[in-house]
Amino acid sequence: MIRVAAVGDIHMGPESQSVLRPAFETLPECADLLLLAGDLTRHGTPEEMRVVAREVQGLGVPVVAVLGNHDHHDDRPDEVTAILRDAGAQVLEGQGTVVESGGARIGVAGTKGFGGGFVGRCAGEFGEPVMKEFVRYSRRSADGLRTALERLGEDCDARIALTHYSPVADTLAGEPLEIYPFLGSYLLAEAIDTAGADLAVHGHAHAGTEHGMTSGGVRVRNVAQPVIGRAFHVYHLPVREPAPVGAAAQQAR
Repeated sequence: MIRVAAVGDIHMGPESQSVLRPAFETLPECADLLLLAGDLTRHGTPEEMRVVAREVQGLGVPVVAVLGNHDHHDDRPDEVTAILRDAGAQVLEGQGTVVESGGARIGVAGTKGFGGGFVGRCAGEFGEPVMKEFVRYSRRSADGLRTALERLGEDCDARIALTHYSPVADTLAGEPLEIYPFLGSYLLAEAIDTAGADLAVHGHAHAGTEHGMTSGGVRVRNVAQPVIGRAFHVYHLPVREPAPVGAAAQQAR
């Protein structure tokens, strides 16, 4: 069994130092990796990200993260990303990585994602240039996630999609309907279903719901800290069974 610890929206600042560290230090006992689903800081400043870096450095389990909208607020995403990477975390944006733990190969594909809404109530790529760019940005994020998932290949024991914005409306239940288009996009779910994944993890929706599912049957979990109410939550994924010898040849007939 693969144990996936995840949390998002921890919104750390200078006075938050060591708030999460005691809980994070227990991770080697209960998890194979830690996923950080964005909004790690309050305003995206290097000072705030250095606090996060000290919380996650040297934990004894791999740390994989994406940035959130708060982490972009100071317009220094490259700088805050570098700080987190210097602490040993892998920060993804349209990229994938494979970590090995307990003999299992765990593939994670990540992107911040963006808004746009969900089927039947979504923004369209029509009209003013700024509206077209809004939707195109969402589409580029989703395309990057799909490509990253596909490049992980089939030799992973589990594949996980990590985003900040939500791929489904299910996990937004509890948020005002009026802001759904700013909390996620169905394009992310399309990317996940097209490429395939065993789990999708996101944050961003503080008043949302933990459990959801894509139309293709992929489990979605909103791990925003206000939703899960703890330092992290651990999800369990079964290790994929190897295909029987000769199965590929039979499927090709």
